[in-house]
Amino acid sequence: MPEQSNDYRVVVFGAGGVGKSSLVQRFVKGTFREGYVPTIEDTYTQVISCNKNVCTLQITDTTGSHQFPAMMRLNITKGHAFILVYSVTSRQSLKELSAIWDAILETKNEAMGDIPVMLAGNKCDETESREVNCSEGEEQAKRWRCNFMETSAKTNFNVKELFQELLNMEKNRNMTLSLDGKEKKSQKGPHKFKEKCCLM
Repeated sequence: MPEQSNDYRVVVFGAGGVGKSSLVQRFVKGTFREGYVPTIEDTYTQVISCNKNVCTLQITDTTGSHQFPAMMRLNITKGHAFILVYSVTSRQSLKELSAIWDAILETKNEAMGDIPVMLAGNKCDETESREVNCSEGEEQAKRWRCNFMETSAKTNFNVKELFQELLNMEKNRNMTLSLDGKEKKSQKGPHKFKEKCCLM
């Protein structure tokens, strides 16, 4: 596990075009941009509360291809937590996450139950193009023993909740996106905020 410091590193993985950058930018900047622009790698920072102190949430938005295996392995090594994103409009994008999941298992060499991982089914607002049902995402998350939530960067559905849920899974630190402490924190465990899936 990476050393504990004032930084908490979250790495976002997924195939190209699933909306990783849109999710991150919606969370950090509150904006959404139509159209697809391929990402090599970007890192965003957000100030959060950690053990009642201030720390920096570093979010790495990774490339959507597997052309840089060394970069992927380095991100896994440095990461404290992971968001695996697929598009509900692409069954293939869910299948492609298996290789990333295997790489996380191999690189971390520790019980995955101790590493916070969220499986996120993005673009759930695109109901007419849906290829992956909510129940399929849930079943995959159960197989991987991680938490699951559907999201929409476009409509801002479950975006903040996705990141807060990931922080709630951290066993060694008490973290929240709210700095003033007034925001009600979820209990440890899955799906305490909103519906985990879009309404069909």
